[in-house]
Amino acid sequence: MSEEKMVRFIITRQDSPESSSYQEEFQLPYRPNMNVISALMEIRRNPVNAKGEKTTPVQWEMNCLEEVCGACSMVINGKARQSCTALVDKLDQPIRLEPMATFPVVRDLVVDRSRMFNAMKRIKAWIPIDGTYDLGPGPRMPERQRQWAYELSKCMTCGVCLEACPNVNDRSDFIGPFALSLVRLFNTHPTGAMHKEERLNALMGEGGIEDCGNSQNCVQSCPKGIPLTTSIASMNRATTLQMFKNFFGSDNL
Repeated sequence: MSEEKMVRFIITRQDSPESSSYQEEFQLPYRPNMNVISALMEIRRNPVNAKGEKTTPVQWEMNCLEEVCGACSMVINGKARQSCTALVDKLDQPIRLEPMATFPVVRDLVVDRSRMFNAMKRIKAWIPIDGTYDLGPGPRMPERQRQWAYELSKCMTCGVCLEACPNVNDRSDFIGPFALSLVRLFNTHPTGAMHKEERLNALMGEGGIEDCGNSQNCVQSCPKGIPLTTSIASMNRATTLQMFKNFFGSDNL
């Protein structure tokens, strides 16, 4: 009788935000089409490590399981990505799982992405509409413009671009490439353009677009293929123009 094929996982764990991290190894029976999420669910169901010791279930985040929500981002074999689309068959073993280093660890593979959500508040990453009644249909976007705006709207605030960016760290307030691209998205919207200057001025502040080092790691790592460097170039031009408007007055330009 042939020996059962096993899958090895080495998981970086941390019991609390204040405690030190440590590694724990797990072994699971191989199943075809197995992904990292299904493996973690198996470990949660039966939390016994490779030494045969009973341990605490590994903590991680997930939601949609189809690479839309961005919640299950973690570092898998040294690369930040979504664990729901990481197939075991395509990963070298042992499979190493770590939390993203850019964000504070809450527990195990769960990180606090408040940095991203605070950046979204700063740039007003929404379309404000006054009133509680039906205002009727809004202005239409040209089809060509709508198509590339849709590509920008695929951002799922997963944090992968921040993990890949060397300018995002605990010594920097850089808001990150995703936020620069979201300003482009919402300023393109006919209704969102009403707050265009406010968003551009937010990018011109501390931790804004000037802190981008143009390493281009973000566009290579984005799981949705968003043209982040194109957005950054566009926002460089837009903020430069806004700077002149602020200095000379928009009525003179």
